[in-house]
Order: sequence, then C-alpha cells, then structure tokens
Amino acid sequence: MNLNNIPQIKHTNSGNFFVLAGPCAIEGEEMAMRIAEKLVNITNQLEIPYVFKGSFKKANRSRVDSFTGIGDEKALKILQKVSKEFGVPTVTDIHTNEDAVLAAEYVDVLQIPAFLVRQTDLVVAAARTGKTVNLKKGQFMSPESMQHAAQKVIDSGNENFMITDRGTMFGYQDMIVDFRGIPTMQEFGTTVLDVTHSLQQPNQTSGVTGGRPDKIETIAKAGIAVGVDGIFIETHFDPANAKSDGANMLHLDYFEGLMTRLVAIRKTINQF
Repeated sequence: MNLNNIPQIKHTNSGNFFVLAGPCAIEGEEMAMRIAEKLVNITNQLEIPYVFKGSFKKANRSRVDSFTGIGDEKALKILQKVSKEFGVPTVTDIHTNEDAVLAAEYVDVLQIPAFLVRQTDLVVAAARTGKTVNLKKGQFMSPESMQHAAQKVIDSGNENFMITDRGTMFGYQDMIVDFRGIPTMQEFGTTVLDVTHSLQQPNQTSGVTGGRPDKIETIAKAGIAVGVDGIFIETHFDPANAKSDGANMLHLDYFEGLMTRLVAIRKTINQF
C-alpha cells in the first residue's frame, strides 16, 4: 500500500512509521476535538504520518448494557469535522455491509474488526467503496491466514489495504503478540501493530474487558524494533472514565513521550 493514497496524510517521506491513534469510541464532539488537536500537534512536530482513529459505533460488546455509541451519523459527522478542521485522514471500524457504504461518505479508512475479518461480504463491501481498508487480524487466526483476507480486498479491485496484528488469544483471558508474525504479514501487505488491543484481557467475569496499559511501551518498542510499518494506539485524556476499552488505553499525557522514543528507535533501525 502506498500511504499517499490516503487523503491528507502528511510526512510520508520522513522515514517514520505511521500512526493510527485516537479514542476507542466517539463519545462526543468536544472530547474528539480535544484528543485530535493534541495528537495532530505531536505527530506534526515529530513528522509522523498520522490518521485519527475513532469508532462511530461499537458493536462487539460483552454485555447488552455496554456503551455502543452516540448515534451513527452524529459520530460520523464528528469524524468528518476532525478531518476538515485539522487536515488529517480518519479511520473508523464497520460491522455490516450497510456500515461500509455509510461510513465511506465520512472517513478515509474503513477498518474491519478482528472478530469479523473472515466475513467475506463485509470485507468485499469495504473494498468496493474504494477506501483504504484496515484488516484487523483475528485473535484466533495465524499471521499466514491473513493472506486470504488480503486477497479478498485485491480480488474486489482494491489494492489499498493494511493488515493489523492485535494479538492472539493466549488462554481464555489474555493476549500475546508473536512478533514473528509481523514480517510474515508484511509479505502480504503493509502491516500495523495494534499495541493497546494486544494488551487486552478479555472475557473477564465482570463482562468488562481488562488490560495491561503498563506494557504499552514494551510492546510498541518491540514492534518498531522488528520493523512494523505502522502503530495503532487508542488514547484518552481520562481512560478510567472512557466509555469503551478504558482499561487498556494509553493516557493522552504519555503519547508525546512514547512517540518521541519510538521515533528515536526507528531512526536507529533505519541505519541497518
């Protein structure tokens, strides 16, 4: 995938990895704009190609009373406003064929959730919009098996896609990242490491997913060291009170320091 195919993306000649980052879900306009402003400023300063991430709807919930969104078009219009105001591309995840058509009117990248990446109709619907497609690797899938998901996008006439590793199930309530999978998936396409979801601890008895945010920097550094193309990070200024996935999000205050260290690692790696 050529990053320059994503509208408004910047700093593609900097030699840096690219970043997809933002809150798990769009909770409202003020929070989205506040997070976007800080992330845009940091990534511009460090010359990191950046895509703002925010889910317009959360369909994969543990409990029926979990937060799912503020309304589809309301959230999508907020994503569109972020893009227009800050001059950055946006990505959101979709769950149905109808979502693909709707979201494509507002965002630049359509993301297929890990649980749904084997759903052929959904992948094809996303690909046929002509938007860049982010394929999240299923927690239950091997890196090698992602070539088939990638091929579905290509067979649908779209070569603008990326593959994102978000960890593999390790027992019932934990995830593990197999870094051997990054070069394997790079054989099929541009590859991203979803740092925060890789640190989820799902299937908790409470019905609320747990996580290990204290290990975010460890996983991110390792991903950059092995040469991953991009990094995916969910971040919030108040993770403890976030309405979705707060247990594994990076506090917004730590984003700049982490990115600064990752850029330094990438500069070192680029010398070899």
